[in-house]
Amino acid sequence: MTNSVVHGLPRWSLAVPPLALVVLVLSWGRDLGTVLLVLVCAGLGAAVIAAVHHAEVVAHKVGEPFGTLILALAVTVIEVALIVTLMASGGDKAASLARDTVFAAVMITCNGILGLSLVVGSLRHRTQQFRVHASGSALAVITALVTLSLVLPTFTTSTPGATFSSAQLAFAGVVSLVMYGVFVFVQTIRHRDYFLPVEHPVEDGAQAGGAHQATAAARTGGAGRADADLPSTEGRSDAQPSPAGSEGELDAQLSQTGDEGKSDAQPSPATAATVAARDGEAEAAADPVTEVVENENEDDDQETHAAAPSGRVALVSLGMLFVCLIAVVGLAKTVSPKLEDAVASAGAPVAVVGVIIALLVLLPETVAAVRAALRNRLQTSLNLALGSALASIGLTIPAIALASIWLDGPLVLGLSGTEMVLFALTVVISQLTLATGRATLLQGVTHLMVFSAFLFLAVSP
Repeated sequence: MTNSVVHGLPRWSLAVPPLALVVLVLSWGRDLGTVLLVLVCAGLGAAVIAAVHHAEVVAHKVGEPFGTLILALAVTVIEVALIVTLMASGGDKAASLARDTVFAAVMITCNGILGLSLVVGSLRHRTQQFRVHASGSALAVITALVTLSLVLPTFTTSTPGATFSSAQLAFAGVVSLVMYGVFVFVQTIRHRDYFLPVEHPVEDGAQAGGAHQATAAARTGGAGRADADLPSTEGRSDAQPSPAGSEGELDAQLSQTGDEGKSDAQPSPATAATVAARDGEAEAAADPVTEVVENENEDDDQETHAAAPSGRVALVSLGMLFVCLIAVVGLAKTVSPKLEDAVASAGAPVAVVGVIIALLVLLPETVAAVRAALRNRLQTSLNLALGSALASIGLTIPAIALASIWLDGPLVLGLSGTEMVLFALTVVISQLTLATGRATLLQGVTHLMVFSAFLFLAVSP
């Protein structure tokens, strides 16, 4: 145990959560000046980093996909509590807050987090693989939930405006909860293997690949000369043939060729191929680029397959994770008045505030997804992105339906025409991205461009 580690956890990861709570207490309900605003932003960033660290510790202990599920559920539960609190105190001004927050979460996860993960992963690993069954099923559930909860209210006629009646809202809440519950059951129990990361063999680089090809050629070339190369085994039933192109035979042939002084003598195809293989392997070992690739893969493999933390460490990290998430949501709420003032002074719509708060709340999942993509664990990134969207809809709509019993004022859930077009575009592009099981840079950039269009139209509708 080093001075920077306490009970298996870095000291900074244990110090940041309580310090973030202290900053939250000091700033709650106050008008933030310049110094306090900087302090809140610093505490928010530190809490996000600590939350990602503790989430990864818990995920390593419980295994996938439970780790990503824990982070998604924790963030969503606190997000729902924040939405209900703001709606209770906001009156008619907060009528569309639930819709704006949920739709922003869907666009952030399905385009922002997903696209960023694809881009950073493909820049480091070129083409990445994931499981089609898991990602496709998650996208199908997201499409159904958004359509039933956020699209239909625009077209129903029982109530004026883009709203549900009480019976319709209750039905939407039950359907959302059932679909999300079944998805979690499938993800964690019934078809858990669908959501596990794809294992990738260690890539040795171009030189080593050439060496392996030369070795294969040696075996193929030597097969045609097996009768000539094998020693006589007459009268020796227990004799074993020596493999064609072995290193001992290679050295003997080269030595014999040199002694006879035949300048025009050529080694057998098996011998020549084996020489190329051995030279290629030596060049690969000396190639600095190959060495860097191997070292990176070894580091990723060691980090992925390191010993799981103890139960005590996992419990401490789980508690610290919830503390960090409370601090993240609370500090985001604290800084929101400044954001509202900035949005109002810029003449942007009120919905921009919900988008910014959603971005802040989803920061831990964004960082965790990007780090997983850098480790060539794209399936984990997809579990985080799509799982967060599912949790946001599947838990927010039932909670809002329940809270509407005592909440005053209208509850606007229906999307506008522009938002429905963006959602339809997201579904089509996501289906094309997730249909092949392989992701490239182009697909990631496409998702990021759709996300940038969402942000631009949120500011300038």
